Amino acid sequence: MNTPIESYIRSALQFDPGLRYELFAQHPDEFKHYLQLYAENPVFEDAQDREVLIENNPFRRPLRLHDIARQDFTGRLDKDGLTSNLALSANRILLNIYESDLLFLPPAVSETGWRDFARFYDPTSKVLGEIVRPVLENHLFGFLEDEIEFSGPWTANVLKDYFLSWHDTCRSASGEVATAILAANNPREAARFFLIQLAGDYLTEASAMGRNVLGNYGSGLSELFKVLIDEYGNGVHEAKHSTLYEGTLKSAGLHSGIHTYWQFYLPTSILLVNYFHYVSKNHSRYFRYLGALYNTEVSLIYATKSQSEMLRTALGPAVDTRYFDEHTHIDRFHGEMAFDRLISPAVERYGTAIIPEILRGFEEWRLLQAAADSDLVEQIRFFDTIQSTRVKAEQLYGTIRSGALQVDLETFVEGFGERSTTHIHDDDRLLVIERGEMDFWPRHGDPMHVRPGDVLFIPRTRLHGSVVTTPECVYHQPIVPAGLARDFQRAQ
Repeated sequence: MNTPIESYIRSALQFDPGLRYELFAQHPDEFKHYLQLYAENPVFEDAQDREVLIENNPFRRPLRLHDIARQDFTGRLDKDGLTSNLALSANRILLNIYESDLLFLPPAVSETGWRDFARFYDPTSKVLGEIVRPVLENHLFGFLEDEIEFSGPWTANVLKDYFLSWHDTCRSASGEVATAILAANNPREAARFFLIQLAGDYLTEASAMGRNVLGNYGSGLSELFKVLIDEYGNGVHEAKHSTLYEGTLKSAGLHSGIHTYWQFYLPTSILLVNYFHYVSKNHSRYFRYLGALYNTEVSLIYATKSQSEMLRTALGPAVDTRYFDEHTHIDRFHGEMAFDRLISPAVERYGTAIIPEILRGFEEWRLLQAAADSDLVEQIRFFDTIQSTRVKAEQLYGTIRSGALQVDLETFVEGFGERSTTHIHDDDRLLVIERGEMDFWPRHGDPMHVRPGDVLFIPRTRLHGSVVTTPECVYHQPIVPAGLARDFQRAQ
């Protein structure tokens, strides 16, 4: 009799992904077994005492193993689940799997760095990652199959008109995130948090694109390679786009190492990085890749212009905006190249049958980018209002203590240095310190220090982490009923 994993492999050889996902849904323990083996690689162990930022080690990527042990990735998320803790875990794991195809080296002579280098690229870890990857991809991106629908006949001319209209759409909506950052209580820190969200992508920029310039499929490969070499500064390291972004980070007082801010990436920020790997690693999604590429090249013309202006306002004239200014310029040409030299010739060669795939990639990226923008704005709102909601949080906890509101206190007892790797709650909660003290991070930078009697409101889907700073800390995390949570939102 076949084991579930043997049946999984046989189903994969039948080229039936639906059967594959159904199999693991029927045998979640089997999938979890291989996922757990993958996640137990020491480079993924939970964050340690002083490990807030991950400096000088691109292989160290903490996961929350106790969360993963409870989570079920065998189903599909819906659009509302993209900001959940489940999505955060799945995205972190999937990015690690994808990036094991990329080359990173320790930034300096380091025994720890070379040890983790070997662990990150270990062949067994690679095999385990490939076993679980299709299920994680289906979990994160499967909902897009039902979310996006097309109707009517699509010809080459109709496609061109639709894509050209994207310029007008981007021009009118390009400043929404920048506006939210400048309206924040602390625009400087909001802008720095924005830069952190981009770092997971921009410090390895065009790596997913590189997957599509291997092989031989005609002139399209050469045209795409022209875009790639622009991204890589035409072989001049100082002009490479990721090098320019390092300069932006440094000028903003941020670290420029690969995944230094691993713990502060929002799930949707990682999702955007993963999407381009998702449509590039599996070459059957090549035409989706072209649609997504056109979308992002055009949108960056307008977005980077407003972002550059926002950064100079929020961070001052000393901020290095060359990365953003370069994209405002070069992506005008990349957008034209994507359509005129990649998409249009492909439709001419292969016919209108490929248009739905091109459109799907375009619309999938549009949806995911909108979700990421919204997630970022909500996180900025969270750390803007965490102080202003403290009185209301204290009042609510008084109601709980009096017995007028019956909810489970969710009590935790932790010792000195115990760190909570950044995570998300899928319900609204209070954080109540009964005894002891901890540092609490609603974003990067200096933490909030909370003491006995302090009460904070933590909205659902908001990233945060903590570390105990006294010999022992006793705290509670009662769930806030939905109606009362809405009161908090109105008070913000």
